[in-house]
Amino acid sequence: MKSILIKELNSFFSSPIGYLVIGVYLVVNGLFLWVFKGEFNILHAGFADLNSYFFLVSWIFIFLIPAITMRSFSEEINTGTIEIIKTKPITNWEIILGKYFGALILVILAIIPTLIYVYSIYQLGNPVGNIELGTTYGSFIGLLFLASAYTAIGVFSSTISKNQIVSFIIAVFISFFLFYGFESLASYNLFGNLDHAIQNLGMSEHFNSIGKGVIDTRDLIYFISVTFIFLVFTHFRIQHEK
Repeated sequence: MKSILIKELNSFFSSPIGYLVIGVYLVVNGLFLWVFKGEFNILHAGFADLNSYFFLVSWIFIFLIPAITMRSFSEEINTGTIEIIKTKPITNWEIILGKYFGALILVILAIIPTLIYVYSIYQLGNPVGNIELGTTYGSFIGLLFLASAYTAIGVFSSTISKNQIVSFIIAVFISFFLFYGFESLASYNLFGNLDHAIQNLGMSEHFNSIGKGVIDTRDLIYFISVTFIFLVFTHFRIQHEK
């Protein structure tokens, strides 16, 4: 797994991909949170919190993470190198986890610089330090679990097609549906007493729950389960790839 992980990270940072992903992530967040006027602008919100950041980034990840993962397996399948990798003395799980953690580490590296926002909000509070650190740290933890689920979805989607763009579109669709689709269905009140249960199937509900500062094991188990399920799907696809 280590060799695949190093290979993935080298491929990200030996080309503009890694720097571009991190740069785009930071620039888009910075512009919406600190420059552009609107509902996401922290300076105009009147509240010393990062709620707008976590709301914004949960949607940015729906597009950014599939852009990172779309080449994970689709490129290998398209060029035929997947067969060469499978003949090496490593298991399919090691291949999958190497690519998965390679993409996830890149996402984490993009998140780390935004920790400066916590200090900025801390200083902007009235009085200084008037910030709810529990909900802020909880939201960052939720963001990591959300990123892990999106990454697993993206890696799985890259096994479906040899075309990277098709893999990207599939990953965006699945991520969007799991994040917002169930909540949207529940909002129509079509299922009576089952509406709340359907809403709980979506990632948005669990991400927002962790963001309240209460780390509920049910929310963590949910994200771990989604991640595990899509990694299992990936293993099945790779195992049967000819």
